[in-house]
Amino acid sequence: MTRSDLVEELAARFSQLTHRDAEYAVKTILDAMSEALVRGHRIEIRGFGSFSINRRPPRMGRNPRSGESVHIPEKRVPHFKPGKALREAVDKRTAEIEAGTK
Repeated sequence: MTRSDLVEELAARFSQLTHRDAEYAVKTILDAMSEALVRGHRIEIRGFGSFSINRRPPRMGRNPRSGESVHIPEKRVPHFKPGKALREAVDKRTAEIEAGTK
């Protein structure tokens, strides 16, 4: 699902929202989540999962073309951990779909 798919789904489910309002709502939520992660906060959405920041320490890598060593600096990367309800729902639906195709 892409961002535009999410906007379309939101506009379709809530008829009182215009396409522009749905787009603004999705943008606002994603911007707020991004800003929270930048500030180092953890985001937890019950029944869905949690977003946090993982630290990747600096390391030495290798340029595949030349073979020379390259220093790779420390990075902070977003990490998503699905909640129990989401894991179970995905497992149940995929099992149902697989059973229906056999």
